[in-house]
Amino acid sequence: MLEALGNIFRIPELRQKIIFTLIMFSVFRMGTHIPVPGVDPGAIEQLFAQGTLFGLLDLFSGGAFSKFSVFAMSITPYINAAIIIQLLNVVVPTLEQWSKEGAEGQKKTTKVTRYLTVALAFFQAIGMSIGLKSAILNPNPVNILIIAITLTAGTVFLMWLGEQITAHGVGNGISLIIFAGIVAALPKNIGTIYAYLKAGTISYFSVFAFAVIALAMIVFVIHIETGFRRVPITYAKRVVGGRMATGHSSHIPFKVNQAGVIPIIFASSVLMFPITVAQFIDIPWVKTVASYLEWGRPLQTTLYVLMIIFFTYFYTSVTVKIQDMADNLKKYGGFVPGLRPGQATADYLDYVLTRITLAGAFFLAFIAVLPNMVAGATNIQGVYFGGTALLIVVGVALQTMKQIESMIVMRNYEGFMK
Repeated sequence: MLEALGNIFRIPELRQKIIFTLIMFSVFRMGTHIPVPGVDPGAIEQLFAQGTLFGLLDLFSGGAFSKFSVFAMSITPYINAAIIIQLLNVVVPTLEQWSKEGAEGQKKTTKVTRYLTVALAFFQAIGMSIGLKSAILNPNPVNILIIAITLTAGTVFLMWLGEQITAHGVGNGISLIIFAGIVAALPKNIGTIYAYLKAGTISYFSVFAFAVIALAMIVFVIHIETGFRRVPITYAKRVVGGRMATGHSSHIPFKVNQAGVIPIIFASSVLMFPITVAQFIDIPWVKTVASYLEWGRPLQTTLYVLMIIFFTYFYTSVTVKIQDMADNLKKYGGFVPGLRPGQATADYLDYVLTRITLAGAFFLAFIAVLPNMVAGATNIQGVYFGGTALLIVVGVALQTMKQIESMIVMRNYEGFMK
């Protein structure tokens, strides 16, 4: 294993990519410590001590939100813009046409995504500045505008940083920035557990149980994330360019978790809205609704699970186009053994996808409520484990390792993934 890992640094190109990625990580981490001008850090700390909502948002920014640094909004506006553009592909003919134009169409889509990111970031920054007005030293319109522009610039810089990592580093830059932010919270979480032990709040058995659960869930997530259903495909013999092309067999891989972390993000955003509103306005019925939707309450957990299942099916149906898949198979002479090409194949693929999506939806729902279960079983509070963070960390790690593996194997070295 160590020899296989050593092969990474024997390839000059790969070594340079890894070093470049690590340098970009350092820039990102330094930026999380650059505060936004005109903000009172003590007031921000008091707001974070009032509940877990801000702590959850802080997790994905790598601690930048709790410091109210220039990277306080992290790369979230870009993720939201990318999701919106992807969903609009279904209803906007121009975007759908671009998605079929290959590299040129991808450039146009990326350009629109960037503009939408700037707009979303600015509006989010305005809302954040107004909502946290009590922490601003001189909350006049000019200062609020300056803070909003600063936060927007931080998000745009992170978007650029992610694109540089994708172009010159290893893996997907945007995903790696989120990954780095989540992993950066690990030392703080370990320190929290140690403080609990020192104070006698928890026992060593609770720490041992937490570690066992964490390792088991990581293995479980890896197993599901790499799992897929293979639908066998056979290609008939046909004439191509005056020559007879031999038939061959292949398969269509349907992932168990086809939707990724998107359903959890959608569901948590919907449920967070009334809680977020209740933080900043004093309307009795809004606060009453928010109290029932606090994280861990029975109503919130039930709605959370149901919304995740719904959004899993919704997002999968939007992104996986079964009819196009069946038409392409028919066009290139492929068919599922025992089924007629065309509508019969489309119905069968939809049948398979519907049932495997159910397993993926229950998997996502279980992972989403895992933090509450772990906290209840071990009595370790304030250490976020599970949900979106676990899926992102495992998913990005697997994706990056596969890319490194392909570069190693391409140069006749033995890979490290078995």
